[in-house]
Amino acid sequence: MSLNIKLGVSTWLWTSPFKTDTIELFSKIKRMGYDMVEIPVEDPDLIDTKVIKEALKEFDLLPAVCGAFGTSRDLTHDDVSYHQTSFNYIESCLEIAYEIGADFFGGPMYSAVGKARLVTPEQKKIEWDRAVTNLYKVGEMAEERGLQLAIEPLNRFESDLINTAEDVIRLIKDIGHPTAKVSLDGFHMNIEEPDIEKAILLAGKDLLHLQVSENYRGTPGTGQTRWDAYRRGLEAINYQGAVSIESFTPEVKELAGAVCIWRNLAPSQDSFAEEGIKFLKNWSK
Repeated sequence: MSLNIKLGVSTWLWTSPFKTDTIELFSKIKRMGYDMVEIPVEDPDLIDTKVIKEALKEFDLLPAVCGAFGTSRDLTHDDVSYHQTSFNYIESCLEIAYEIGADFFGGPMYSAVGKARLVTPEQKKIEWDRAVTNLYKVGEMAEERGLQLAIEPLNRFESDLINTAEDVIRLIKDIGHPTAKVSLDGFHMNIEEPDIEKAILLAGKDLLHLQVSENYRGTPGTGQTRWDAYRRGLEAINYQGAVSIESFTPEVKELAGAVCIWRNLAPSQDSFAEEGIKFLKNWSK
């Protein structure tokens, strides 16, 4: 039986930051056969939601919206001014998601990406509690707009707080807000999860979104990823969301440096997207 999923791709595969004229990619994304475009919001001020919404309608693409959590966006920081900066940014992202017709806002919104330290159990508990308290407030913002939160674990080199499906399920249970759900990313899972299938089963009905690439961030189907385990897990939970390719272009140096991509991962970014969807279509049949 075929998986009942949508296939998506992040515009990070080609460019950064997303801005209004990034809609130039939409026709190509649709032509390649994608159902969804994932829009990473680095700077909300660069995005005209009316234009984006019209382009999504023109090319019959569904939107997904994710956040970019640099050092100034940290809901677990000791300095509460960072919390307010984060709330302001997240609220802008939620408003964008609402205005363009997305169902959720996703990303590692609990802390700053790259905040990976060896801290005492006491400090970790303090930061965990801050994440719980502050993400409940974010959940209230999301609920006002009819949106859900897709909270994403990161690998150990990018976060010391939430690394696994088990971590994120514990987090959303502690948050205790109905909007708090899960996004999983195959790149991080390939580093952190002993068993991909079990991780998906653990996320279960709370899994809103799945991002994929190969274990080395390359084109799906060209690496060591256990795609059979993904398939079994998604079938078992009757997953009906999107499977979206997330990788990055080495041509945008600031982005490439942030995600440590020092070489080309495919002959071109277009071939990455084309071969990736070809593989995912065959895999999901």
